[in-house]
Amino acid sequence: MPLPYAKKGEGVVVKRISGSETVKKRLESLGFTVGGIVTVVSDMAGDLIVKVKDSRIAINRELANHIFVSV
Repeated sequence: MPLPYAKKGEGVVVKRISGSETVKKRLESLGFTVGGIVTVVSDMAGDLIVKVKDSRIAINRELANHIFVSV
């Protein structure tokens, strides 16, 4: 499922990152890697705040839809 559909506060595993090479590299530079665990902290006005490793990152819903996760 795309990241925006994950439950808030629940750790999920990144299974796949879609999109162009530019999008994939951008997400990778932010810490989103296949096999990594991420947690949606907040969903406000379409933007997500996501905990990745020890950081909190704000990304827009369009970018978050390129991140596919599973529980």
